[in-house]
Amino acid sequence: MTTPDYRSTLNLPDTSFPMRGDLPKREPGWVREWEEHGVYKKLRDARCGAPKFVLHDGPPYANGQIHMGHAVNKILKDMIVKARQLAGYDAAYIPGWDCHGLPIENQIEKTYGRGLPRSEVQAKSRAYAAEQIDQQRADFKRLGVLGEWDHPYKTMDFVNEAGEIRVLKRLFERGFVYRGLKPVYWCFDCGSSLAEFEIEYADKQSPAVDVAFLSAEPDKLAAAFGVPPLAKEAFTVIWTTTPWTIPANQALNLNPELPYALVDTPRGYFVVAEALVEKCLARWQLEGSVVAVVPGRKLELLKFKHPLAHVHPGYDRESPVYLADYATADDGTGVVHSAPAYGLDDFQSCIAHGLAFDDILNPVQGNGTYAADLPLFGGQHIWKANPVIAQTLLDNGRLMAQSKVTHSYPHCWRHKSPVIYRAAAQWFVRMDEGDGLFTTDKAPQTLRQTALAAIEATSFYPENGRARLHDMIAGRPDWCISRQRSWGVPLPVFLHKDTGEAHPRTLEFIERAAQLVEAGGVEAWSQLDARDWLGDEAEHYTKGNDILDVWFDSGSTFQHVLKGSHAGAAHASGPEADLYLEGHDQHRGWFHSSLLLSCALQGRAPYRGLLTHGFTVDAQGRKMSKSLGNGIQPQEVTQKLGAEIIRLWVAASDYSGDIAGDDKILARVVDGYRRIRNTLRFLLANVSDFDPATDAVTPAELLEVDRYALARAAELQADILAHFERYEFHPVVAKLQVYCSEDLGAFYLDVLKDRLYTTAPKSLARRSAQTALWQITQAMLRWMAPFLSFTAEEAWKVFAGKKAGDTLFTETYWDFGATEGGLLAKWQRIHEIRDEVNKAIEAVRATGAVGASLQAELVLQVNEQDEALLRSLGEDLRFVFITSAVKLVSAAQLGVVVTPSTQGKCDRCWHYRADVGSNPAHPTLCGRCDSNLHGQGETRTIA
Repeated sequence: MTTPDYRSTLNLPDTSFPMRGDLPKREPGWVREWEEHGVYKKLRDARCGAPKFVLHDGPPYANGQIHMGHAVNKILKDMIVKARQLAGYDAAYIPGWDCHGLPIENQIEKTYGRGLPRSEVQAKSRAYAAEQIDQQRADFKRLGVLGEWDHPYKTMDFVNEAGEIRVLKRLFERGFVYRGLKPVYWCFDCGSSLAEFEIEYADKQSPAVDVAFLSAEPDKLAAAFGVPPLAKEAFTVIWTTTPWTIPANQALNLNPELPYALVDTPRGYFVVAEALVEKCLARWQLEGSVVAVVPGRKLELLKFKHPLAHVHPGYDRESPVYLADYATADDGTGVVHSAPAYGLDDFQSCIAHGLAFDDILNPVQGNGTYAADLPLFGGQHIWKANPVIAQTLLDNGRLMAQSKVTHSYPHCWRHKSPVIYRAAAQWFVRMDEGDGLFTTDKAPQTLRQTALAAIEATSFYPENGRARLHDMIAGRPDWCISRQRSWGVPLPVFLHKDTGEAHPRTLEFIERAAQLVEAGGVEAWSQLDARDWLGDEAEHYTKGNDILDVWFDSGSTFQHVLKGSHAGAAHASGPEADLYLEGHDQHRGWFHSSLLLSCALQGRAPYRGLLTHGFTVDAQGRKMSKSLGNGIQPQEVTQKLGAEIIRLWVAASDYSGDIAGDDKILARVVDGYRRIRNTLRFLLANVSDFDPATDAVTPAELLEVDRYALARAAELQADILAHFERYEFHPVVAKLQVYCSEDLGAFYLDVLKDRLYTTAPKSLARRSAQTALWQITQAMLRWMAPFLSFTAEEAWKVFAGKKAGDTLFTETYWDFGATEGGLLAKWQRIHEIRDEVNKAIEAVRATGAVGASLQAELVLQVNEQDEALLRSLGEDLRFVFITSAVKLVSAAQLGVVVTPSTQGKCDRCWHYRADVGSNPAHPTLCGRCDSNLHGQGETRTIA
């Protein structure tokens, strides 16, 4: 007689959702479907009239292929926007691009050479930026980022270029803009001034020199110290790490309260800070004694000769002593040499003491070389001139000592090359009190005051960003907004050729320029003939060729994008965006410039919240870079593993710090993805024949373990949504993975398999389980969707039977309704006891006494409380422990005795039961399976 095959009688799971993700092949299909079926527009239609959530996109620069840092940034934004969309908000995402500025202009110069006409540079730059945007957009879409890709914002759109000019006009009206000669950061590679937030600090080795200045008034010097006339030459000595500034020296600075000593040495008398006498003499290899000491204020306006005055008549000038608090005795000599063109403190000190702008010496040209007519050093690059100047001073008796020092020095953040302060006539946004040009509506507070107050009203994620931005605003100088380049938004002014003053009709001209640019782009201003607007006055004026700082471009987008070009799609419920999100370096970049411009225009920040993420680094914590060759490229990972793996890696990382990634880390992410996918596949497979309209069980009819499972899922959902509210994803991923492996895989689904597979297909027991699984699947797909977007969408089509174009992202988070939270503690304790039982069974299995846990019979020694809890499960207790029998015995503490069953094994459910063969017609079935197949079916109440 042939033994029947009872496998066909089981409700085995079935789904078209494949076990293998095959992500690199499947994901492009989802990208195409989202695009072809206008899914982003369906999202907007689904939320028409809903509350707005606006994450304003900080524009990436339209230059070069995206790297992993771009991917992290865009995926974080996408996750937040999708999480808000699922929460019921109208969460539009308008991607943007930064299109002007030096990197693009440099690319044009590399390709076509220098010296191109301005109009040609602009035309080629515009075309190049458009090409880069197309390339980057394709990569961003491939990462699963949903947004208004057909209508992004670009800073080079004519309407945005014009909007930026109107922002400038408003700054004039509010009294924040002025023009002046002032030292600004200058990069020789850029050939332009730099803003404070374009500076980064790195170590640099510099020559340090002690230089002697001969007293031009030795009698007055002796009188100031109260000593007889000096019988030898007298000097003061400065210490500097910038010998190249010596040719431009115009003054000396002493601290008014610091004691200065007159020191007698064999080489003459020397004036230095009293506290530094010993160090100076040792450095100069001289013996000497202090003759007298006076505070610095006693030496004010005494004159010394330039150290090269006796070498060349071009340096035959005097350096007066000005008092300044920034002269200290911390190092050097306590005497500071002042070259006002090359230091902000020096500049302010000299101007305060009556030095006229026109008299400031500024021999360093924009490319870093001295003007050809500079005596002794004309035409030399300043870095190469350093040793030449030191040797000239040495040869002529004015160099007291020289050495090398390594110190933190400002560098251009684009070229990584050292920069200098260099005086140039520039346009500035004023931070503190002062007069602006063409003010018609003066702001009630200074820009610094308004910005600091706005920071306090902003939420920061993480919170430590507040102090960082506050410190930057509190200490920053006025913002230099002009640049001497071609590709950018013009600063449309006409300057008088003699006075350098702006035309009195400047505000009118700025508005006309905005209209001109709105019709024809920035090129239209370049092509404008000044005579067309000024008539006969044109011969007295020069049309300005400066462009606005590129940070002005992106920093003003809150005004002309959110309130202008994309106002309909992105306007928030209030005047600010809900969130700006960028890397933490943008505290000195986009966050910074946006804050200043918004505060200048409207007295508040343009954002309610600021979120920052770290850099992408390798497993050793080194920043990913081309030079180190330690980067992982998103395009390569997408082709090999799928974009979903990048998304899960980003979501699983604590973005508040740097984000580590390499092949090994991504391999672990792949393992985590498989666990989630396998759990999802089990859920889908076991509800494939479930129609909630006809098969769902009422809450009151659900078995207790199913009610517990729903309560646990609701509890987890509340936790997840709270994390999403705080823009936190890595706790969600961690908790979801634990939920899949522990709550579901190792407990609920494990317990459920017998009931799902062996009970009658339409029985209450099975439909109860399916009702719970169906709701858990509804919820879980939504939890996953922000970060595992492709997988969630793929599963949604299988689960919901939706046609092409329908999308999970129009849904909202699942509503579990009322759940029995009181079951959580009970079943948590059952779960703990079950873990101990499994350990005991595993120990016996290791001896070979039992195989599967169903072969085991248990005697549980339990205390009174646990006994009552377990007895409440009745006959279903054995299903919870997945054993064939369980006996409870009272004891002081938990104990587990495992013995192999001596009963027969059911061929269908594999339980070992005494009633196997009770029906002679089915001698290999237990009574339960016989009833489920041929009788009334078993009754389950708990599990």
